[in-house]
Amino acid sequence: MSAAIRDFGMTKAGERVEAVDLAAGGLRATILTLGATLQDLRFDRAGWPLVLGADSVAAYEGPLIYAGAIVGPVANRIAGAAAGIAGRRHDFEANEGGTTTLHSGNTGLHTRLWRIESAGADHATLAIDLADGDGGFPGNRRITAAFRLVAPGDLVIDLTATTDAPSLINLAHHSYWTLDGSSDTRRHRLRVAAEHYLPVDDRLIPTGEVRPVAGTSFELRGGRRLTELPPLDHNFCLSPARRGLTEVAELSGASGLRLRLATTEPGLQVYDGRHFTPGPDGRGPAPHAGIALEPQGWPDAPNRPDFPSVTLRPGEQYHQITRFRIDWPDKP
Repeated sequence: MSAAIRDFGMTKAGERVEAVDLAAGGLRATILTLGATLQDLRFDRAGWPLVLGADSVAAYEGPLIYAGAIVGPVANRIAGAAAGIAGRRHDFEANEGGTTTLHSGNTGLHTRLWRIESAGADHATLAIDLADGDGGFPGNRRITAAFRLVAPGDLVIDLTATTDAPSLINLAHHSYWTLDGSSDTRRHRLRVAAEHYLPVDDRLIPTGEVRPVAGTSFELRGGRRLTELPPLDHNFCLSPARRGLTEVAELSGASGLRLRLATTEPGLQVYDGRHFTPGPDGRGPAPHAGIALEPQGWPDAPNRPDFPSVTLRPGEQYHQITRFRIDWPDKP
């Protein structure tokens, strides 16, 4: 069965954005060609949206920037907006604080129109090509994002990349999750199976220390309410390298709805969404309206040779798999 593909609107630049509607088991999802964005995800037994989204393109070019998108080609932060690649310094856009590159700058993947390569009733694959030098990153690169719904409640996102010159690739899916249909996620409970995390400085750049979570407020192995946690925009260190698909986190709403996250990635960036501010008309998400759980490589890895590498070379394939499993264990 073919997918339902429809018009979603126009960008400020006059580009046409399409939406792909998917369904399988108890899940329904909508994927946008703008940013390969998960615009909506619903579980039939709940009914409300499980991710922050909007019905207009303008929202994704404004208050919901990054929400639901594939960010990259290098997600998270690069200190000094520069890094060495194959022995040569490369400079990038300093789009955060004038000194830091965040999510590859203001023209990262979240702002681009991806093309639909294939789509069916329960799956869609989007792709994009980046030219050598685009964003300051070397190599002609091809990136794909495959979304698949699997009954009864799995969303699987499969990301790949190739390059014809040494480059940096660290992709991340950037949805903000909200499992109760409310405007505040602080009653949610989060568990992360990580023994270490990365402390950050006042610019949110890792200090270089890989600190044990034991005895700190970042100890989430047993699960804690979000109200008990410090401000979060930190990487939890899951493994020293990419590995097989492994369950690493669980988020539960006060309603009992549960999200279990499995990934191949060595890191999980957890961001509490504290920056959200409703507009002058009172519309739009409020602080803590959603929590981002972003499987990825460790931030600032290009400048930290002791961190898991995010370098991709010709002849290699970057391949990330992340599975979001949704269920309601206490509801018959």
